[in-house]
Amino acid sequence: MRIVSTARLTPAQREVLLAAAPGAEVLDRQCESLEEIAQLVRGGCDVLVTFRVPHALGELAPRLRWLHLLTAGADQVAKDPASYQSIVVTTSSGIHCSAIAQYTLGSILTYVHRFHLTTRAQLSHTWLKRQPFMENVRELRGATIGIIGYGSLGREIARLARAFGMKVLALKRDPAQRADPGWFVPGTGDPLGVIPQRFFGPEQRAELLAQSDFIVVTLPLTPHTRAFIGAHELEATRPGAYLVNVGRGEVIDQAAMVRALQEKRLGGVGLDVFEREPLEAESPLWDFEHAILTPHVAGSFRGYLDRACELFAENLRRFTAGDPLLNQVDVALGY
Repeated sequence: MRIVSTARLTPAQREVLLAAAPGAEVLDRQCESLEEIAQLVRGGCDVLVTFRVPHALGELAPRLRWLHLLTAGADQVAKDPASYQSIVVTTSSGIHCSAIAQYTLGSILTYVHRFHLTTRAQLSHTWLKRQPFMENVRELRGATIGIIGYGSLGREIARLARAFGMKVLALKRDPAQRADPGWFVPGTGDPLGVIPQRFFGPEQRAELLAQSDFIVVTLPLTPHTRAFIGAHELEATRPGAYLVNVGRGEVIDQAAMVRALQEKRLGGVGLDVFEREPLEAESPLWDFEHAILTPHVAGSFRGYLDRACELFAENLRRFTAGDPLLNQVDVALGY
């Protein structure tokens, strides 16, 4: 079995993979472009481990049996599901959960305690008056957080939110399926789905939004989730709610979100993802006082590839044994 990784592996990471599949050939090379990836896989491989997928992968690597993405999302393959009918596709969903969940709660805490305003004041050497803080800062205890997308990431956000005393609502494609079938770091998340006080289906999203003080979107991008939150949903949102998006930018109608901010129907937003990246310099999002923006970095953390190799090695053991793989993508659904 020949395994090709388009990310450079350390000796320790290589040993983890070889321990999972003794006798496998592992070829790793740091690829900076799709052209470099295409050139690498032309040499042939049974398994490809990569962040990005070149066009016509099946033609480039005709004996490829398994594609493992080093990302949580599978929107790259969802664009052309017919090309992956004979290839097993898995993702690295679950490895980012701690980092992104901490980012999410950090964004919420920044907003409620007005750290974004005090940071600006510090840069201008301005001492802010206390009264606006007394009037506007709220405790998280007792507030309601609505999590749209209750996969591994949504579950870890729920666990942290519960520790702050928040009421948790959750939306998922099949509300009756409470358990988490994906990979997760032991001790994190909500494997059995017992934290939310109520589950909602996709058609109930407006109802969830109307009940939530804080809204967190973790959805992957699929044909079913594009513009999942649009003008209609934002009109239903509880006035003054704070919205965090750590899924994909295209799942929210960005123009409708800007209007909701302009009309003060949203109290603020914490955005790590956008419809187009990088966010264009002329976007009005830059100038909203209560918009906290970051450049798609919520899932970045030291040791990322170590965690990814841990998950991939577990799946590699399953693959060689002929057992079902974790985080397998239904290419028709896009996740």
